[in-house]
Amino acid sequence: MNTKSAATTERRKLSIGILSRGPSLYSTRRLVEAGRERGHTMRVINPLRCYMNIAAHRPEIHYRGEKLDEFDAIIPRIGASITFYGTAVLRQFEMMGVFPVNESVAITRSRDKLRSLQLLSRRGVGLPVTGFAHSPDDVRDMIGMVGGAPVVIKLLEGTQGIGVVLAETPKAAESVIEAFMGLKANILVQEFIEEAGGADVRCFVVGDRVIAAMKRQAADGEFRSNLHRGGQAMVIKLTPEERATAVRAAKVMGLNVAGVDILRSNHGPVIIEVNSSPGLEGIEAATGHNVAGVIMKFIEKKARPHNTRTKGKG
Repeated sequence: MNTKSAATTERRKLSIGILSRGPSLYSTRRLVEAGRERGHTMRVINPLRCYMNIAAHRPEIHYRGEKLDEFDAIIPRIGASITFYGTAVLRQFEMMGVFPVNESVAITRSRDKLRSLQLLSRRGVGLPVTGFAHSPDDVRDMIGMVGGAPVVIKLLEGTQGIGVVLAETPKAAESVIEAFMGLKANILVQEFIEEAGGADVRCFVVGDRVIAAMKRQAADGEFRSNLHRGGQAMVIKLTPEERATAVRAAKVMGLNVAGVDILRSNHGPVIIEVNSSPGLEGIEAATGHNVAGVIMKFIEKKARPHNTRTKGKG
């Protein structure tokens, strides 16, 4: 028997659940395919159909009338709109000893844009100059604090580029900020990194390394580089500093699998977001890498009972 065959024979077969509301989505399908190719039992679970006995002596999760107790590992693909309930379900799995690819505490931390930026700043990770205020009376001074117009204004609850506005003049910035505040929306105001040229870099981190990276270039007339908004993806070679920054940002968030978005500024790489459920389609298409397969190898290496940092406590 050759070495490759022996490795396949010795590989422990795992039962892996994927918390996802969309079994037909590319990322979910690819994870299922990659797991089955490596001999694992894969099952997609809708987190909103899970229900839990919170006060039981032994933590339990039920799903469509059956008790779920067969999983060795769980992959959370929890949409931003169901973060609260999705992470509650994930936390229950953690309490049952199931290995989570990303822990509930880390997902909650990364979904809170303000908290994540504060944590990254405290650890010395490069960020755009960022302001946060509550009163409209402080808007003008805050704009000056981040370097003046143009500025980028972001809703804290926005995703995929929704709720992100570029204000090119001080008056426009004041008007947009006051409008958001009038709607009781929480916002961040950040310096506009003009030298990035409407492009950012998505680094896909698994474990303690960047396994794939792509440059996303915004469409003409658009400053947001999200692929959902017509951005174009291409392979890119990272600098050692960019690679180290991405890995460090994921570690600060406590994420094992993360999409770390970086802008190339005149003062080095700056983090704009750390995504706990990064999509696989764009990165696999742009780079040709089997990202789903790498995630499976990570699970095989790490999946054992109660192998979490928080043990479902936080």
